[in-house]
Amino acid sequence: MERGTVGSANRGRLRVAVRTEGQSEIVTPAGELDHHTAELLREPLDHALEAGRTRLVIDCSALEFCDSTGLNVLLGARLKAEAAGGGVHLAGMQPVVARVFEITGAEAVFSVHESLDDALDE
Repeated sequence: MERGTVGSANRGRLRVAVRTEGQSEIVTPAGELDHHTAELLREPLDHALEAGRTRLVIDCSALEFCDSTGLNVLLGARLKAEAAGGGVHLAGMQPVVARVFEITGAEAVFSVHESLDDALDE
């Protein structure tokens, strides 16, 4: 299910698809995750957690950009998921997005996987 699109062609857009597979809620943001679009990712993450889905897998393979606001959305979801006995798994990060996590040290607090299949197999 696609949750929404924000932005213009010039400022970038973010689309977020959500599906459930086994024990995992798979959230796939595509485009640019920044202060203009972060709410489009926060909403489905919060909804999943409220519904009791505590194993969140973020398929980052189509994520082209992530700024500090996007990182904070993911960190917030991680705290909520871990408090409920689950976690947030990041899968398939593009180098430009992975670099944000490396620079900030945030990669150390997430389960990071090379691919979505790897994250689902864990």
